[in-house]
Amino acid sequence: MPIIVSEIKISPDDPKELAFEKALKVLKIKSSKVKEISISKISVDARHNDRVLLVCSVAVTCDGEEKIASTIKSKNVVLRKIEPAEIPVLKMEPKIRPVVIGFGPAGMFAGLYLARAGAKPLIFERGAKVEERTAAVENYWKGGVLNERANVQFGEGGAGTFSDGKLTTRINDPRCDFIIHEFEKHGAPAEILSKAKPHIGTDMLRTVVKNIREEIISLGGEIRFLSKVDDIAIKNGKIVSVTVEGMEFPAENVIIAAGHSARDTFAMLKEKGVLMEAKPFSVGVRIEHLQSDIDRARYGDFAGHPALWAAEYQLSHHIGERCAYTFCMCPGGYVVPSADREDAVVTNGMSCFARDGKNANSALVCSVSAEDFGGDPFKAMQFQHEIERKAFEMGGGIKAPAQTVGAFLGGGISRFGKVEPTYARGVEDKKLAELFPEEITSVLKTGLVALDKKLNGFADAEAVLTGPETRTSSPVRIVRNSETLEAVGIEGLYPCAEGAGYAGGIMSAAADGIRCAEKVLEKLI
Repeated sequence: MPIIVSEIKISPDDPKELAFEKALKVLKIKSSKVKEISISKISVDARHNDRVLLVCSVAVTCDGEEKIASTIKSKNVVLRKIEPAEIPVLKMEPKIRPVVIGFGPAGMFAGLYLARAGAKPLIFERGAKVEERTAAVENYWKGGVLNERANVQFGEGGAGTFSDGKLTTRINDPRCDFIIHEFEKHGAPAEILSKAKPHIGTDMLRTVVKNIREEIISLGGEIRFLSKVDDIAIKNGKIVSVTVEGMEFPAENVIIAAGHSARDTFAMLKEKGVLMEAKPFSVGVRIEHLQSDIDRARYGDFAGHPALWAAEYQLSHHIGERCAYTFCMCPGGYVVPSADREDAVVTNGMSCFARDGKNANSALVCSVSAEDFGGDPFKAMQFQHEIERKAFEMGGGIKAPAQTVGAFLGGGISRFGKVEPTYARGVEDKKLAELFPEEITSVLKTGLVALDKKLNGFADAEAVLTGPETRTSSPVRIVRNSETLEAVGIEGLYPCAEGAGYAGGIMSAAADGIRCAEKVLEKLI
């Protein structure tokens, strides 16, 4: 049970031992009494770029920890009790195995939790395993034909496998500690345990998801790839089976973690009478700057300091009832082709663990509401696809439409130069105002100018906008019982995570997967 001393501030020029000295001074103990000391969390305070600081939480293990912690009257000193997750173990294997649909973060952690409990889950993933998926995606990025069964949206690890692998979350859930330690255990860098804004990176994630898969299989779980669920059977308000690629499997407990792009699955559920509603989401573009410019804007004279990492930002500005904001910022990253059907262009952002790419990119989006579509989630999905299809036409079926910020705000021809677009299939200089409804274009333009006042250079005329960014989150919420987590009126069906409208990133999705697995185990024990 280490003592955590937070809000220890040092300069990037200072050795980390200074943070240790300051922590021990707060605790009023000598270094000779310390058994172990380390930095448990570290972040950058760059609010004033003429005085950049590293903000550390220091973990101290010593004799008499409880007594020491109790005598220090400070909110920055706490005794951290690390309690391992206690997964109940079934006395016998269930007669009908629990089913998990989808093998993204939610499906992986639901499957892992169930497998460790001895439930031997049966997991169906419509896409390919990560090795095959990576080859198919790289072929598509090089100009090849899209594989609709193996792409950025579908396959082992979910859409997050081809992203920055951010492990930040706003939810306050004790399951997050378990999740982040499992990522590290399965091959993620150890620094994710200490950074305030941890990330794994696309390159590392591929190994991590493969290792999680192998543990589930070793515990008796079964994962079937290229296995799309075509149908579910419901009798007397209970789920009784799932049909996968024409084969029917008995099922009493089904966690459906299909992801935000499973539009055909949502349509199938609607036909079965599953209650759904529209929820807010956002659409817009990817904006690219030189990472060095972002570093200077955030760190000032400290830009490039070896103790600092590639700078990040998160910006927002309200415009009437809408909001222009940045999302999924990828330092040193790339704008990646992310379509899941042949007649669409979809963009997303990706970084490798090193975040050493020349450009920084982020989604720059405008919020849309359920009311914009009369509360109909299928109208919202159609809105997404219409933008994606139009972008496909504007780019000639291969490239993505793009503009410099200067051209977008003031008209004229884009002159790509200072910032080279990273979209792998190439970009076509097109008027992005023709891609979106006028109201969204107006919010994006107003937002660019306003956000530039918050981050100097954000509206740099030579920054590049590539569109469209339409998959920020699911436009669908599958309504579930807040106590049982089952779909309203359907016993045994557990709508889960981002696709069902209950998560917004890797960590929250994984936590919701575990939460649903816990409910399934309550029935099986």
